Amino acid sequence: MSEEAVQIIARGPRADAEAAAAALEADPATEALTFSILEEDEDHDVWRIDAFPTEPAEQAAIAAVLKGWPALRVVTETLADADWLAMALSGLPPVRAGRFFVYGAHDKGLAPASTVNLRIEAGAAFGTGHHGTTVGCLQAFHDLLKAQRFERVLDVGCGTGVLAIAAARTGARIAVGTDIDAPSVRIANENAALNRSDARFVHASGLNHSLVRDDGPYDLAFANILAPPLVALSQDIRLALKPGGIAILSGLLRTQERRVLAAYASKGFRLVRRLHRDAWATLVLRRA
Repeated sequence: MSEEAVQIIARGPRADAEAAAAALEADPATEALTFSILEEDEDHDVWRIDAFPTEPAEQAAIAAVLKGWPALRVVTETLADADWLAMALSGLPPVRAGRFFVYGAHDKGLAPASTVNLRIEAGAAFGTGHHGTTVGCLQAFHDLLKAQRFERVLDVGCGTGVLAIAAARTGARIAVGTDIDAPSVRIANENAALNRSDARFVHASGLNHSLVRDDGPYDLAFANILAPPLVALSQDIRLALKPGGIAILSGLLRTQERRVLAAYASKGFRLVRRLHRDAWATLVLRRA
């Protein structure tokens, strides 16, 4: 970890911000970086990247990448010693995505009676429901549920478990999630209990876990991760799905769609739908 926690903020036109974000994601020196990109000022075409380096070398690598886009105004801010995640979550409003309403403990009283209400506590895990990729997955799932039900659902890179829990709460008999991060798995199982859901989560790299194998093949697989692992896992996800099964892929920038689609098309998938939210994309694919 760095001696003091810092946040690097880059602001500028959308085209430059998206290109810089794609470069951060593609650079080996920043491939594990936690960052986000969002539209800050629609009227003036101001987009913002927030990056959170965990060590000095990563901080230097971010600075080197961002220098490639002079139109971006870059500042580095020191974060005080505080529980920034808890402070941030306390100010997050609940999220509505189709029939799903995602909220934290601080908004428990706002949950409508007419929605599938998911209480998600993030802790140290990714996936509160506020990120564009998670919202995209939930919206895509909502739309699919209008026409069919999914008995067996897999969530690759589950984070807080919100997607598998949403599946379990809407009729999936089997809802299994995996993550390479052990704290995320613990938090996901805690969230499953909070939501009185039968979703189960295991610590695993990829899809090579006995629970994942034994409960397959799946009718639907979520993979809300990053573009490189989405590409790397394309064959594994194909094998985990039944013929005709659905994959909902997210965690990728719009600029990375073509690369991911090409990888899955080569495995026999066809594009059913794409959803965009800010700079992020969600792809709905059907296996041959």
